[in-house]
Amino acid sequence: MSTITVFKFEDTQGAEKMLDLVKGLTKQKLITLQDAASVVWVEGKKAPKTKQMIELTGRGALDGAFWGMLFGLIFFVPFFGMAIGAAMGALAGKFADYGIDDSFIESIRVNVTEGTSALFLMTSDVVLDKVTAAINEAGLEFELLTSNLSGEQEEKLKAAFA
Repeated sequence: MSTITVFKFEDTQGAEKMLDLVKGLTKQKLITLQDAASVVWVEGKKAPKTKQMIELTGRGALDGAFWGMLFGLIFFVPFFGMAIGAAMGALAGKFADYGIDDSFIESIRVNVTEGTSALFLMTSDVVLDKVTAAINEAGLEFELLTSNLSGEQEEKLKAAFA
C-alpha cells in the first residue's frame, strides 16, 4: 500500500532538505520512494513554484499530470473563473476516489503559504521506527499531513495517470 505524505516547512529550504534525507533512506532500503514533488512559496511571490522530482522514474512513479492537477487544485482554484472552477470541482471529486479528499486539499491550501515549502511524497515499504529516528536526528522542523491510499485506490490512481 502506498502513502501520500505531505511535510510542510516554515522556510523555503525545508522541502529540499527532507527530500535529500528521504533519498538517503531509500538507498538504505528503509523506505521505497515512488514519486515526489515539492512546493516552494518564496516571500513576496504571487504563487508557489512547484517541481516534480523527475529523476524518480522507477516502477510505480506517477506521471507529472498527477502532481500538476493536484497542485492546480490546491493552489489555483481561487484564481479560476466559474467554468474552470466547475471542472476543478469535478476533478476534486475524482481525487476523492483515490483517498485525497476535500479536507486534505483544504488543509494544504491554508497551511502552505508565502515563506514556506512542502514536500509531497508517494512512498511504501517504510521501516517506520528507523525512518522516524532518522528524521528526528536530522532536526528538521515540519508539520505532517498524510493521506493513506488503499491498494484499490492506488491501482485506480496509477491507471488514471498511466
